Amino acid sequence: MAYGELLAALPSILQTYLSAPRFPDSGSPVRRAVVSGSGRARTSSFAEPPGAPGSAAAGAGSSVAGGSSTGKTGASQASGSSTTSFGNLKLPRDSGKVTTVVATPGQGPDRPQEVSYTDIKVIGNGSFGVVYQARLIDSQEMVAIKKVLQDKRFKNRELQIMRKLDHCNIVRLRYFFYSSGEKKDEVYLNLVLDYVPETVYRVARHFNKAKTTIPIIYVKVYMYQLFRSLAYIHSQGVCHRDIKPQNLLVDPETAILKLCDFGSAKQLVRGEPNVSYICSRYYRAPELIFGATDYTSNIDIWSAGCVLAELLLGQPIFPGDSGVDQLVEIIKVLGTPTREQIREMNPNYTEFKFPQIKAHPWTKVCSN
Repeated sequence: MAYGELLAALPSILQTYLSAPRFPDSGSPVRRAVVSGSGRARTSSFAEPPGAPGSAAAGAGSSVAGGSSTGKTGASQASGSSTTSFGNLKLPRDSGKVTTVVATPGQGPDRPQEVSYTDIKVIGNGSFGVVYQARLIDSQEMVAIKKVLQDKRFKNRELQIMRKLDHCNIVRLRYFFYSSGEKKDEVYLNLVLDYVPETVYRVARHFNKAKTTIPIIYVKVYMYQLFRSLAYIHSQGVCHRDIKPQNLLVDPETAILKLCDFGSAKQLVRGEPNVSYICSRYYRAPELIFGATDYTSNIDIWSAGCVLAELLLGQPIFPGDSGVDQLVEIIKVLGTPTREQIREMNPNYTEFKFPQIKAHPWTKVCSN
């Protein structure tokens, strides 16, 4: 289904989806947030929908990808086993240690305030740092705290970008604060973010393990929200540069999706060169594979298209062990790029000789 056709069909799609009995009543903020985008759903749930994985993942606004080998980052999001029963829910058990810090709100004026929280467990780690699941003492809300080493010579780009974003389909920066490391002069930036219990990657993997494809209604609702988040950040001049299923957080009870991990994001400026070695493998636009440095936010749209195809097929559409290998996979489906297309991606490759392959019909690519 083309993007325009998907948008045209959205009213009936959402009406069908939201009429499911597992959703809250029709007047709830959750429904209004999904339909209009005017509200911001603040709820997080540990309950699981019919057919969801046995244990919820701990989503965070960070590179805590759900165990994929395809990304340049990505640590496990699997939940720990320490839980406390509460009714029919199982809530993670607090460590008991309360930490109080002076934090600055993510949005609005810089008015530092005391924030107290208790750590529950580590939910992700990698080259970027570490992510904790925590509980705010005052509100008892769950949050994710992303802790990254701060280079004093530079401003943190992720922090700058997240402070200017405010959208119901983007993980919210609640607070940020700095902490000292074990080494002398070592400083860490801590981002206090929305906690969301699942990822699109893990939801799709569940259906894949069951040898079935994800229901089309899920695909439509997820992709609608992803494109809405991209439309918003692109209107702000921001390119995410790492769109993949692991960075799409999902509340399994409400189906609300939130885009996370702005560690690779950048405010693109026309005429200003960018690094080409960006974006996770399988989701890299061909211009990145060709080494382009003057790309636009269209690379996010390519990545989103790869996500859509992966949800429909049950596997990545353009897998590859290297850039060249991935380019071969792209050509197998889309055919050999024209000389003009190559020139637009990178003029240095116009004399390169590619095998002449015809595009594969989409009806055969998505035959199921």
